[in-house]
Amino acid sequence: MRGKVGLVIGLAAGYVLGTRAGRERYEQIKEQAAKVWNLDPVQEQVGKVKDFAKSTAMALPNTLWDSAVKVTKAATSKGTTPGQKLDSAIKTGKAQVDDVSVAAQTSAGAVQDAAEDAFDDISEAAAERNGA
Repeated sequence: MRGKVGLVIGLAAGYVLGTRAGRERYEQIKEQAAKVWNLDPVQEQVGKVKDFAKSTAMALPNTLWDSAVKVTKAATSKGTTPGQKLDSAIKTGKAQVDDVSVAAQTSAGAVQDAAEDAFDDISEAAAERNGA
C-alpha cells in the first residue's frame, strides 16, 4: 500500500509540475483536489486519523516513563550495595528495552494501518465523486 501512495503522489506531482497546459490546468487540478479534500467522507477520515494519532501518540511516552520509573526504583533500592544497585538498574533497563520496542512498533504499525485505511476511504470517495 505504501508503494501505491507514493506512486499516486509522484504521478500527481510530476503531472502538475511537468504539464505544459500551464496555470489554467494547474488551477483546475488544485480546485478538484480541494473538492475531494472537503468531501464529508474525507473529512470524517481526517478526524478519525487525528483522534487515533492523539491516543496512539501517548502509548510510547507512557511506556518510556514507566520504564524510567522502574529503572530509577531499581537504582535507588534500599539495603543493597552500590554495585548491586547498579546491577539491578542495568538488569531492569535491559528488560524495559523490549517493552519500549514493542510499544514503538505497535504505535508505528497502528498509525500506518490508520493512514492506509484513510487513504483507501479517500480513494473510494474520490472515485464515487468522479463517477468511476
